[in-house]
Amino acid sequence: MPITTCVFDAYGTLFDVAAAARIAAGEPGMEALQERWPQIARDWRLKQLQYSWLRAITGDHTEFWQVTQDGLDWALEAAGLTDESIRARLLQLYWELPAYPEVPQMLTTLKDKGLQTAILSNGDPKMLGAAIQSAQLGPLLDDSLSVEEVGIFKPDARVYDIVLKRFSCQPDEVLFVSSNGWDVAGAAGFGFVTTWVNRAQEPVDRLPHRPHHLLSDLSDIPALTET
Repeated sequence: MPITTCVFDAYGTLFDVAAAARIAAGEPGMEALQERWPQIARDWRLKQLQYSWLRAITGDHTEFWQVTQDGLDWALEAAGLTDESIRARLLQLYWELPAYPEVPQMLTTLKDKGLQTAILSNGDPKMLGAAIQSAQLGPLLDDSLSVEEVGIFKPDARVYDIVLKRFSCQPDEVLFVSSNGWDVAGAAGFGFVTTWVNRAQEPVDRLPHRPHHLLSDLSDIPALTET
């Protein structure tokens, strides 16, 4: 069936999650981050994801904002940083993450083609709303869907089913796009047509379901919707 709906993961896919640490490192009073921000950004993201998986497995769900704070606390302790002002600034910047440069034009092209567009994210609604507003993407999205509707993080199948209920479509009408290989695997197993945006040129994850498409950024997403 033709693609009618394009659904995007948010953090790391539309929004640059490393930007908070990178921006903070260049600000006055944040000299402690200048050499350490890349490792802090990597550790923060890894722990954020690991904590979401562990909470999904154990059934101990919480909002993604709590997981985000917990991940940052681990990363800062690992880096030996205890300055509360650094923590506060990094968390503030996370609410204002920029979109990747190609995102506005890519979404505009999809809308011009008559496709439905949405976010499907682990993020809670307040976080997603702030990021969308900061990046000025609101007019280019039909909806922002959060795992809070079902109370469990991706890649649980109940999360992907939110899309079908919202847009009254079939799985093979959905192009699902994520920068996370595990997320793409979960979505492919659910039945979506999937694209892995592999900006870091990493190997494909050894999981049962592989991505249908591989891209290095989001620029060519509209071409994948053509029949």
